[in-house]
Amino acid sequence: MKNKISIIYSWLVRLLTIWMPNHPILRSFRGFLYSLMMKEINTDLEISSSVIITSLTGLKFGKGVRIAHNVVIIGTDITIGKRVIIGPNTVLSGGNHQFNGLDFRSLPSKSQGSMIIEDGTWIGANCTILSGAKLPKYSILAAGAVLNKQITEE
Repeated sequence: MKNKISIIYSWLVRLLTIWMPNHPILRSFRGFLYSLMMKEINTDLEISSSVIITSLTGLKFGKGVRIAHNVVIIGTDITIGKRVIIGPNTVLSGGNHQFNGLDFRSLPSKSQGSMIIEDGTWIGANCTILSGAKLPKYSILAAGAVLNKQITEE
């Protein structure tokens, strides 16, 4: 039930704030509104007006996260560390489709594990990060990259 309420709340926040310009104060206000339903949030979250977040339950954001325009966050069990920048047109997908031998639509999405984006990371424009992926501290994910596994710090 809480997940359904968070989905409705997320769309309501987007509907009520999409007309606001992307000034830092208004991005912070939008971040504050979204944070009210998240699992864990620290302060100073900035979210651009065209960001789509399908569900807020299970999301954990550290302090100082900046999310650029047209980012889509799908699913739950996503942890984003402190001072992370997410570039425009990026997709964070917390679940993957299942196949039953006939089609991909009959079964619900399935998570491949937690998505973890650690502190100080910069995600370039047009990236896709899938469930089960881990991006280590202070790393850069190049524009257009697809991340579907854990990257180690070696």
